Amino acid sequence: MVVKTNTKTFEEALYMTGFGRFNCLMMLVNISVILAMAFEVVSVAYLVPASACELKTTNAQQGLMAGIPLMGIIATSHFWGYLADTRGRRKILIVCMSLGFLAGSLSALSPNWIMFSVLKFLSSCAVSGTYALALTLLSECTPHHKRSIMVALTSTIYLTSTGIMAVLTIPVLHLDMAYPIPYLNIDFIPWRLLTLVFAFPCAFAALALYFAFESPRFLLRIGEEEKALNIIKSIFSINSGKSGDDFNVDSLILGEDAGKFVKGMWASLAAQTIPLLKPPLLKNTLLLGVLFTIIYFALNSVLVWLPFIADAMMKSIEKGDINLTICDMIRRVQNTPIEDVNQDCALNEFGMISVFIISVMIATFNVVLSTLINKMGRKRLLVCVQLIAGVAGVCVNASRMWTVSGACLIVFLAGVLNFGFLSTFSVDIFPTSVKAMAVCLTLMVGRGSSVLGISILKNMFVTNCELAFYLFGGLTVVGGLIGFLLPSDVKMVKNHKEDTKQET
Repeated sequence: MVVKTNTKTFEEALYMTGFGRFNCLMMLVNISVILAMAFEVVSVAYLVPASACELKTTNAQQGLMAGIPLMGIIATSHFWGYLADTRGRRKILIVCMSLGFLAGSLSALSPNWIMFSVLKFLSSCAVSGTYALALTLLSECTPHHKRSIMVALTSTIYLTSTGIMAVLTIPVLHLDMAYPIPYLNIDFIPWRLLTLVFAFPCAFAALALYFAFESPRFLLRIGEEEKALNIIKSIFSINSGKSGDDFNVDSLILGEDAGKFVKGMWASLAAQTIPLLKPPLLKNTLLLGVLFTIIYFALNSVLVWLPFIADAMMKSIEKGDINLTICDMIRRVQNTPIEDVNQDCALNEFGMISVFIISVMIATFNVVLSTLINKMGRKRLLVCVQLIAGVAGVCVNASRMWTVSGACLIVFLAGVLNFGFLSTFSVDIFPTSVKAMAVCLTLMVGRGSSVLGISILKNMFVTNCELAFYLFGGLTVVGGLIGFLLPSDVKMVKNHKEDTKQET
């Protein structure tokens, strides 16, 4: 069908490109980026306990090592958001993935836990903005009516990554290998090989991004209308199989406030940040910041220590201690004599299989809910998931049957589905001129709280495990109640249409 109107808003033109092969390819690129980021950031959940024997780390040191990647994310998310909004999403993502691979690979040669932490800090600094930037790039290349589903589905890969990593640890950590490296005074043993395995996806993602398109919405905002139009025509051609000449649109308008261009890095940085802290965006910035804080503090902390929890449960079950709560099982492992623990730092095989199964279950549940997101509504879905997960978290230690406790733990962890659902609000609420910055900032606040949550939870596993689940589960319920303040889908669509009409 040949379009007769020569000038269209960006959203109208993007809708006309259809939904097909290009969008699937962009989804695959997005998946590679998120998988790479997850492998690098979450890898500490497996590498910290696996390296404990060689690096001789204490409980406190392990807690610090596990929180280091999130510290890196806090340190540089703002910076990457600024660069993405001024230099382009694709270009910055390539730089991030390349630096992440370099620092992540070097951490495999760490002679002590301090050097390991420093290199993991640098690698996490590199990949800190990639999740938000990948979501932004995907959303700006996807028609509005499919955007929520696509963005929500990306969190499926993040959730599955934990399980994939658990499976990879089984063969790698059980290898019988030790190659001395005299210059560093270390032995290249299985956990170091696992570190390289976890770093490799960053290199693959950088290569995939090299062949991807830049965001046409970003190009249009900075005045590169011709380049943006050419990309739109290419998307149409890939999706429809027709020539780009059949896409008869000669001019594009953004359809929203493009923001003011300011010279100078710090002035530009301030110009992108200050609008988020002033009306009318302030309310949404605060609301999303609070919700991301609660979700990351209460749920991501538990997710990070899931391999540790599963390892403790399986070791207790193998010993026949089945009539115990999850906290009792954790205490049994914590009280194991040090000489017994140091005999083998490889994580329990059945524990890692359990992590994989749990991750696949949650990821599958995410796919199902993502397909229903437009029918049920994002707000209703987010609130329901949050409340149910919170109640389950409080009930984790209510039974001495490990199957019941395990089921409650799985439902509690299902609350991480809101990582993706809440992100769909972020990419829709904020205008293009500050979108990447807004997503990075709200995620940064959330991940900052997770650093505190990870350390607190690890300590409470030893001092007062039951209180930990009451606290983290109760906070999750509070997040569900705050979720009622989010704008409804109908209101967001109405505001979007009004902005488009005003620009036209």
